Formats: sequence, C-alpha cells, structure tokens
Amino acid sequence: MDALDHVSLLENRWDDAIADSLSPEALLVYRSNLLGSDKRITNYGGGNTSSKLYMRDPLTGEMVKVLWVKGSGGDIGSITLDGFATLYMDKLHRLRSIYKGTDQEDEMVGLYNHCTFNLNPRATSIDTALHGFIDHPHVDHVHPDAIIAIAASEDSRSLTREIFGDTVGWVPWRRPGFELGLWLKRFSDDNPRAKGLVLEAHGLFTWGETQKDCYETTLSVINKAIAFLAERSRGKTMFGGQRIAAAAPAQRRAVAAVVMPVIRGLISRDGPLKLGHFDDSPEVLEFVGSQDLPKLAPLGTSCPDHFLRTKIAPLVLDFDPATQTATDLLPGLPAALEGYRQSYAAYYERCRRPNSPPMRDPNAVVYLIPGVGMLTFAGDKATARIAGEFYLNAINVMRGSSTVSTYRGLPEQEAFDIEYWLLEEAKLQRMPKPRVLAGKIAFITGGAGGIGMATARRLMQDGACVVLCDIDRDVLATSKDELTKTFGRDVVATVWADVTKEDAIVAAFREAAAAFGGLDICVCNAGIASAAPLEDTSIALWQKNIDILATGYFLTAREAFRLMKEQALGGSIIMVASKNALVASPGASAYCTAKASELHLSRCIALEGAPLGIRSNVVNPDAVLRGSRIWKGEWGDQRAASYKKSSLDELEAVYRERSLLKRSVYPEDIAEGIAFFASDISSKSTGNIINIDAGNANAFTR
Repeated sequence: MDALDHVSLLENRWDDAIADSLSPEALLVYRSNLLGSDKRITNYGGGNTSSKLYMRDPLTGEMVKVLWVKGSGGDIGSITLDGFATLYMDKLHRLRSIYKGTDQEDEMVGLYNHCTFNLNPRATSIDTALHGFIDHPHVDHVHPDAIIAIAASEDSRSLTREIFGDTVGWVPWRRPGFELGLWLKRFSDDNPRAKGLVLEAHGLFTWGETQKDCYETTLSVINKAIAFLAERSRGKTMFGGQRIAAAAPAQRRAVAAVVMPVIRGLISRDGPLKLGHFDDSPEVLEFVGSQDLPKLAPLGTSCPDHFLRTKIAPLVLDFDPATQTATDLLPGLPAALEGYRQSYAAYYERCRRPNSPPMRDPNAVVYLIPGVGMLTFAGDKATARIAGEFYLNAINVMRGSSTVSTYRGLPEQEAFDIEYWLLEEAKLQRMPKPRVLAGKIAFITGGAGGIGMATARRLMQDGACVVLCDIDRDVLATSKDELTKTFGRDVVATVWADVTKEDAIVAAFREAAAAFGGLDICVCNAGIASAAPLEDTSIALWQKNIDILATGYFLTAREAFRLMKEQALGGSIIMVASKNALVASPGASAYCTAKASELHLSRCIALEGAPLGIRSNVVNPDAVLRGSRIWKGEWGDQRAASYKKSSLDELEAVYRERSLLKRSVYPEDIAEGIAFFASDISSKSTGNIINIDAGNANAFTR
C-alpha cells in the first residue's frame, strides 16, 4: 500500500468569529476541544493543554498569574471549564526550591494541592510541572501518531533534527514528573527560537504567545511529520508485505462472534466480567496479516498513554482464515491465554520493586487474529473500545517508525514502572465501586416496545450493556437513538430479527456476541395478543400465537442457552409471560395456551441450566397498557369492546379496579422484576415466577 494514496493533513478548524467572542479561559476550552476532536492529534484521555492567565485573586483582589492545566483523568476533546486545575504560578515555581532530586518525584505531586488557586477541587495531573515551567503563555502536549513514529524510532533524535531543524527540539525519554518539567524549562529557556520539542518515545510539546498561535503551531508540526512519513513511505511495502490475506467482512465478524465469548469466559472466570470490542479496520488487517507481525507485536507500545491502556504486549493467535474455521481456534485458546498469563507473571516478577502494588489482572487486553482483526477486552465497553483505539495508534506508530528507521518499544523496566506507578495505583483505588450489572450483557426481544425499553433503561442504569432486538426497524432505530442520548453509544446495540425465524435469531445472537463479547442476561419479551371465541379461532390465529409466543421464546432461549454454555459464566434467562400463563381467560385460548407454554419452557431450562449456573425465571405482567404496541392495536380494541369501554384509559381503569391493590401496572414495574432476576440478588432463584399484576387472587402461584 502506498501511504501517499491515503494520507491527509490536519485541517485548521480555528474560527476567529467564535474565538473572538470567548474569554481567555473559555478560549482554552475551545482550543483543547479542537485538538481532542481528531484522534490523529491525540487519543481519548491523552494529552494536556494549558494557559497562563492573569486572574483576580479572591483573597487579595490583586491580579495574579494562574496556570490553567487539564486536570487528572480528563479528556481534552470533551473537557469543559471545570475539567481544568488552576494553580498560582508563583507558588508552583517555589516548589523548585523544595525539590531535592528524582527520589522526591511522587512527593512533589502531593504538593501541587498547596498551589491551588480559588479552592479549585479539580485534581492536578502529574504533567502539571511540564506545562508550568515552560516560559510561554500557552502550551499543548499531544500524542500524534506521526510524531510518536519519529519519537519511537531508533534514530529519533537525528530524524527530529532532519524534519524540523532548530524549530523543534528533542529530549530523551523520561517518565513524566517534576524532573521532566525542569528539563523542559531548561530547553525552552536555552532555545528561545524553538516552538516545541519531541519527547523520545512519548509525544510532542508545542507552545505559542496566543491561543491561536499555539494551536496552529501544533497542527503545523504534526502536518510536517505526516508529510515526511508519507514521502519516505512512497512505493515501500508496509510491514514487510502480506503473510495472511484478510477474510471477507462477514467471515471476519463470524469468527469474532465465535471466539469472543470463549475468550470472555476464560478471562472473566476468576475476576470481574470483561466486555469486548472488535476492530477489523484496514489498518488493523494490514498489520495482523503482515510478515512483520511476529517481530513487532512482542515489542509492545512506546507511548506511556498507549501502554497504560493496552498492557505490555498483545496476544497473537495463530490463525489463517483461508484454511481454518473459527472452531479451529477454540481448542487452543485455553493454553494460549494461560501462556500469556504466565508470561505476564514472569514480567511482573522480573521488574517488581520492593514497594510495587500486587500484580493486577494478568490477562491480555489486546488479541490479534491474522486475517480477522483485533479484539480488545476491558471492564467496560468504552474502555475496551478505547484500548483498541490506542493499539491502532500503536500500529500507526510502528508503521511510520519501520518506514524511516527501526521501531523501538518502551524498555521493559520503564513500562513496568509506569504500569505499577504508585500514583497510578492511587488513582485506581479512587475509582468508584462498579454498579451491580457492570460488565454484563443483556439481550432483549421486543426490545423497542414499552416493556422492552423500560427494561433496557433499568438494566443500563445498573451498568449493563444492552442489545435491543425487534422486528420493527423504524422503532428500533428510534429506540437506539433515545438510549444513546441517555447512556452513550458504547452500551447499546440493536439487531433486527423475526423471532419465529431460526436463521434470524441465530444471526441476532451472533451479532450480539460480536458487539459486546458474549451474553449474561436474556429477556424473552417479544409478543402479540389476540382474542377470539374458541369456535372462531382460526388455525392461522392459533399458529401465529404459537409461532411468536412459544416457538419465538424457544428459539431465543435456546440460542441464549447455547451462548451462555459456550461462555461458561452462567447466566440468567427471563421469560416475560403473562397472568394468562396461570389463569385461563375466555375468548383467548390461543394466547393463553402459548403463554402457558412459556412458563413450562422456563422450568425445563431451569432444570438443564442449573448445573451450568444458568438460571431461568418468569415475570408475569397483567394489563400493562402504557407504552405497549400490542394494546394500541386490535387487542386493545377487542378488550375495550368486551368491557364496553371506548378508550384505553377507561380500560386501564377497569383493570386497576379489579386488582386487589387498586393500582395500575406500568412497564417500569415489569422492568423491576426483570432487574431482580437479572442481578446476583436473585442468584439462588431459578424456576420461579414473579407476578406483577397489582394482585390477582386467581393468579396466585401454588
């Protein structure tokens, strides 16, 4: 592949009309968001921006110089004003007189709090000194692939000089902290003509006298590196050429769907549940199918920000889609994963310090499959996706470095010292406790209806990822948009399926596995309702009820059971049946019979699933009118007519008054029952029924 065929330079998106209307601190937010909006500049959570601004001291009323710098854990692409830490510049500089040497590095971070301006609660970043000690008003620190490709190469220093002359300097690798801040100060003081510098194996610092100047300098430096790499790669074969050809897109996703649940089961069995992400972008396929994959993959990443997300190195699985199928991968997975864990434990033992934190999860984060793509796993979907994005950055870096020099990963001891940095450990300990369904994946049929959507919202509030399955494509799309706005794009997926069609249900669960990595909760909820006297019940009406409410539930539960069994993590299957599963109603023989079959199917699943940790339970609603597509159709008209009522509101009142508690039942009520069976609170319940009907004596279970 000729790199010049697809290279594109960064676009200057600065808008003077917008910028001129902003305060200095708001302009810092604007500049930061522009930089963070392009992953070629920096990835999620990576990089820092800062400005030194004059502010009125709330204590003295005097104008003082204040450092505004991205706070710990922030993301410049989405940062707002409250994401910046603020420090008195004079107090920050006084810390230089306290600093006695590198043994004091971590201690200095704790002293930043004593420099806080205006009682700002935002935690300061370890990069604070790097920004504060550069004697320029505005500073950007980003991790562009093109720059890191230079920074991570064997000839990093000479290449920097060749590309930028004396306008951009170079400093050798050093872990971020107070000492590196002093290095940057010396460089900027000694090189007044310089506009920035490259940090070996790390990234880029640039600065400017105005916000716009700083932004445009950053873009200019990155674009110069992009153009240099493109020119040098002209006509060259990337990564030594192809070794394994990429499979067709459908085959790649099918392999991922088969492999991901098995990997997820193997790496989640002794710890928190993991969620997966699949990437088969052209850049990934080029790398995983290349001749150089066996040589480059073990070197790991170079940039600390990349490494913290992706671990010391990926796990490469031996596979060729031209001669093998997905099932050929499965027998070797346990040994491959155990081999990685042992290798990681050995790395920990080689590099540990006397005060190192205990070894963390030894499982791989990144899994590379030739001809198929990249799998990444983490405790939540967003982190799994972002880990993949960071490794894609690493691939781009390796491509660029290998083109102009020799790629070098971060030295093992340096990598360990970053991964097990005590400050990083303290940050992990401050993380909030996971929600009760964190790491779990739910599949909901009839997902775009009233009960389906209420259930999705309820499970997502508890931290679950949800796959909505429905036959109505338009409503499905609208439902996805609604949930995405509330919960974010990472935690919801949709699949179309007719639950009566075996192939459609098999495909839907395959897509769910590829989307999140497996399955923990299955809610069988798709339904219809019908009414007709026995003598007027046609074979077509009878069959329609059986197809959707019996066969549809069977097919859904069977595929969920198969996937849960393959994953070997247990699971919960929940049938949304009906009061009519327990109580016969006149004029609804087809519906009642089909609903009763769901009840017995659940009991059968409970028997077979128990040895596997797969539970099966039933929630029985009654008269849930609000948000229901069923009740808005013929069924609602028939029920209203049978009670001589002209509207659903009047019909709801009838159902409310006939209940023992005299209360209406809503989709959210049903969702609470489903959430109970979905969570570990009900871990000792299987084969059970919850009636959510406001009290119907005839439906009491016995």
